[in-house]
Amino acid sequence: MTSTPSTTRPFSVADLGTLVVMPWSGEAPDGSDMPYLLAYSLGDADGGAETTAAAVERLLTDNGLPVGGDLVDGTQRPSLPVTLLVESGAAVLNMPSLNAQCVPPPEWLAAVAKRGYAYLVFTTRPWPEAVPGKPVEPETLAAFAGAEETLDAAAHVVLPARSLRT
Repeated sequence: MTSTPSTTRPFSVADLGTLVVMPWSGEAPDGSDMPYLLAYSLGDADGGAETTAAAVERLLTDNGLPVGGDLVDGTQRPSLPVTLLVESGAAVLNMPSLNAQCVPPPEWLAAVAKRGYAYLVFTTRPWPEAVPGKPVEPETLAAFAGAEETLDAAAHVVLPARSLRT
């Protein structure tokens, strides 16, 4: 029996499809607001949701972010190649091959200013219904972001919030 070695397909940013970063804040166990960022793809790359999920997983693991694994505390890992810049009312998520910007609501900005960090949930699970520019009801966001399928397919990262002054 002969087998051919499998080859790893080179990473292509196009395989990620349309990436979205959605900010929200919610009460944390300590009773104060926690600023969250949910990053996901619409699953609209050539090859569909399966291609997109594989590309997002590769992006995350290539940058030291385990999918479905332990929480990565970026406040303790200054060399982490994933950063969060909060400036002029915008939040910018930066990592190799990717920059994504969003305009968080005032309560998110207040929470990140108080805590000094945000909690990133970057999931490989596509969410094609939540397109940029279309409002998402809080219940719909909670259902997707809190679903076991979303959380188990995600990297969880505490990201220090940096500004141009820090």
